[in-house]
Amino acid sequence: MVLTTRRRAVTTLAAALAAVAAPSYARAAQRHSAQTRPKPLRRAHAHNDYLHQRPLHDALSHGFTSVEADIFLVDGELLVAHEPADLDPTRTLRSLYLDPLLARVKANHGSVYRGYRRPVQLLIDIKTDGVNAYLELDRQLRHYRGMLSSCSHGRVQLGAVTPVISGDRAARMPMEAQSQRYAFYDGRLDDLGTAAPASFVPLISSNWTQSFTWLGTGPFPAAERQKLHGLVAEAHGHGQRVRFWATPEVAGPARDAVRSELLAARVDHINTDDLAGLESFLRARAQ
Repeated sequence: MVLTTRRRAVTTLAAALAAVAAPSYARAAQRHSAQTRPKPLRRAHAHNDYLHQRPLHDALSHGFTSVEADIFLVDGELLVAHEPADLDPTRTLRSLYLDPLLARVKANHGSVYRGYRRPVQLLIDIKTDGVNAYLELDRQLRHYRGMLSSCSHGRVQLGAVTPVISGDRAARMPMEAQSQRYAFYDGRLDDLGTAAPASFVPLISSNWTQSFTWLGTGPFPAAERQKLHGLVAEAHGHGQRVRFWATPEVAGPARDAVRSELLAARVDHINTDDLAGLESFLRARAQ
């Protein structure tokens, strides 16, 4: 009887301690669970994603469906950084992006977001040595081909993740020579209306300030609005998506005004470094 009483006392004490100690852990777990299952935002693109505290994971916790990583080829490895001075041998494309994406795709039964059947875009910006960097990238991507979109003899098979190669234009040559690829090419406005098919150039990207003078203050000039809608319509007519970089990033009415015009024109990827800000903007508009 005494033993039973002691056991009950120990059990009661343990339960009491758990009730005090557990909530912080439980709340953290609940927050993590909520963050890993947001509704995906198909227009949200994380520019310079690797600069966030948790590369890839922060963007996914906000529902982003496109992330951008800059890479350098260093001693046979692809390192993620914006500038050579920032290079760190532990920050590889595989460790920051490819491996975590693969783990997530496996955990979610074939998709980055559970139940989301669209590919998540991994925009890879090659900073230097485009040919050799791409050849090493291609070698690495083949180890992850089970989760990647691919193109074989011009026929596209969509996967959970679609790598798109940007940056150093020299990467284009070895890509075009391949009959089997696990990556696609980030075109420019000059590629619109050319013989380059969407199976090779599915994305058209451009610097906003090189095509438009309007930065969100005052009315959008009618001629520039017409130009924007025309560019997007032409790209969509060829099965290509559109992204602009160098749009206003300072929070406020001007940034919102530009983003609203991008949405109205059906621009596919809205660029940002402010994950929470863009998420809030898009969710308020059910995008």
